[in-house]
Amino acid sequence: MASLLREEVFETRGQAPAPSKDFCQLLVTRREVVRPLSLLLSVLGNLRSNSAFVLPKVIFRWWKISLRNKFHESRPGEIKESQEDFLDDSSLHIQIAIVFGAKVLEHVLNLCRGNYDFLEWLPVPLLLYIISFLELEDIARLSQVSRRFEMICNSNALWENIVENLCDTITPEMKELAQEMGWKQFFFTNRLQLQLQLRRRRQKQDAQNKKVTE
Repeated sequence: MASLLREEVFETRGQAPAPSKDFCQLLVTRREVVRPLSLLLSVLGNLRSNSAFVLPKVIFRWWKISLRNKFHESRPGEIKESQEDFLDDSSLHIQIAIVFGAKVLEHVLNLCRGNYDFLEWLPVPLLLYIISFLELEDIARLSQVSRRFEMICNSNALWENIVENLCDTITPEMKELAQEMGWKQFFFTNRLQLQLQLRRRRQKQDAQNKKVTE
């Protein structure tokens, strides 16, 4: 499955915490092609002119943001390391944790160790689509994996997808009731209770309309 990953397996951007306003970027790549000439000073051995090295990288960049004139022409900073070197660079770990948080740092460390958590970092719309096809027992188990999955597995968006996939017809009145009570609760409410809820809702709306006309 790792072969399906893009060359850039992770990328995020953010602003350093106050009082700094510096803009930062963190990038993790699966590979970077390095030509022999750039390695002559650091690599021993015979290199053919058409050879290349493929090295996974961690790249941390920052742009100085300041109103002071002396910083107006300052160039962006960059730290580029192999994933192996990054694992031992505690000072860069601290910088990343300060800007992006401990969770991002832990994720990048796992990537550098070869531990790819594919599901955890998929876009939410794609996760919602995938999870909506799981069995209810599997959704319950998945909700216990992490805080993120707990929120997704109990979200209105997911249970709306599930209801729409399983129900033949959903009337506008049923949709309004589901939005009021929550789609998950709507799903687990039996038909008799739903009919009672809908009847009460109609009576309440009729009473409100009657007051308006009076």
